[in-house]
Amino acid sequence: MKRFGDWFTSPWRRSAVAALAGALPVLAFPAPALWWWAYVALVPWILLVRSAPTARRAAYDGWSGGIGFMLAMHHWLLPSLHVFTLVIAALLGALWAPWAWLVRRFLGTVADGVPARGRILAALLVLPSAWLAVELVRSWQGLGGPWGMLGASQWQVEPALRLASVGGVWLLSFLVVAVNVALAVLVAVPASRVPAVAGLVATAATASAAWVWAPRPDVDGRVRIAVVQPGVIEGPEQRFDREEQLTRRLIGQDVDLIVWGESSVGHDLSDRPDLADRLAALSRATGADILVNVDARRSDRPGIYKSSILVGPDGPTGARYDKMRLVPFGEYIPARSLLGWATSVGKAAGEDRRRGTGQVVMDAGPGLRIGPMVCFETAFPDMSRHLTDDGADVLVAESSTSTFQDSWAPEQHASLAALRAAETGRPFVHATLTGVSAVYGPGGHRIGSWLGTDASTTSVYDVPLADGTTPYVRFGDWPVHLALLVLAALGLTEGARAVRPRRNAPAPHVPPARTAHGSPARPGR
Repeated sequence: MKRFGDWFTSPWRRSAVAALAGALPVLAFPAPALWWWAYVALVPWILLVRSAPTARRAAYDGWSGGIGFMLAMHHWLLPSLHVFTLVIAALLGALWAPWAWLVRRFLGTVADGVPARGRILAALLVLPSAWLAVELVRSWQGLGGPWGMLGASQWQVEPALRLASVGGVWLLSFLVVAVNVALAVLVAVPASRVPAVAGLVATAATASAAWVWAPRPDVDGRVRIAVVQPGVIEGPEQRFDREEQLTRRLIGQDVDLIVWGESSVGHDLSDRPDLADRLAALSRATGADILVNVDARRSDRPGIYKSSILVGPDGPTGARYDKMRLVPFGEYIPARSLLGWATSVGKAAGEDRRRGTGQVVMDAGPGLRIGPMVCFETAFPDMSRHLTDDGADVLVAESSTSTFQDSWAPEQHASLAALRAAETGRPFVHATLTGVSAVYGPGGHRIGSWLGTDASTTSVYDVPLADGTTPYVRFGDWPVHLALLVLAALGLTEGARAVRPRRNAPAPHVPPARTAHGSPARPGR
């Protein structure tokens, strides 16, 4: 046993164990049946950090676990970014060091071996708040965006989808971490079971109250939306031909909107009026507008844009949305002057794409307003919320994950649409070039079947429309604001404790002055 303890306390070996513990929560993402795993997966990591002998060691455990989490979550990027994936994981993994420091601060052993109940109760609020702060920082688009937020693992759980309509994926992450903290206390601190159980009960009561209170979307009509998925086809001309062939299958099916995937058109339509004419002919034949995505150099301004363009029976309608949030390294290289070497070690962007300046809601026929997004943007909950607030009836994402067909990235990407639908109370259409394509109703439930990565086909979905505004659309990211308030209050409290002892400390004892003979000096002498 002592030999095992010596092995475990080795810094490098302990870091390896922390990295493995940090990777465990990722198992809840690729397998929908393992959604429950997220509620226990953080326990080993919390227990390890809690046992750290020093605060610095706890921070290292948090950093190592963060590296493990980021590598496991983004392992499918290794064939494209190679060693740069490790660099990104090391940089972003450091975000979990403060979280781990707080874990040890509130759950670590104290003089009598048992943390006070007040500390346990505070941990149930502070530690989930600190986790949300980590997710908030790494959600910045320049750091990679909110891919793999812990709450996103609950996309198939109906009660969780209802909670998402109240506080978005942020609320789900908060509750998942709170449950993990309570379970870690039950395992490691038996004397504090009462506050731990109280925390579990409070979490369950909060979830139940939100479940009862959360308004359900009011279905008001239906539209028929078709998704065209051509599959893996090399070359823009061949891809367009296949998409045109598949779209003709929709003639006579009475569809209201047809959606093609990301980069479905490889030429600017102003430069290729022949392609615009072919799309207009398809619109006339099917009786529906077609939303395509152009990935090309624009003729009216410099640079390459990824643009969602709506085409009607008379050609492009003028409705255009240019992608705003680009994929780091995939579509642009941050600080290219410093990091441009990434192009030599992987499949990083040789030329930066240009960004759009604002979101757009398009009129796609009588009574149908759509809010387009492009690929990676579905990971950002604020984008779908703003489109809904601007009056979108249906949210539409045009995507392509053809580079990662053999990984679980396409399935995870498609699952994000369920959360966005539940958060906003609006149906969501996720159309890709090569799968996985999926459609979700306004409550986040799946409509029809997924189109897998090996499918080259079309599919028509009867999509219910909904009225009303969810609390998340109305109040925004309030769980994040609450978490930041909790951390601010913690900072003020800790600061006050640090200052108070200095103010209340007794004056230092000064011995009386003495004469040269060593006797105390007397007044008047």
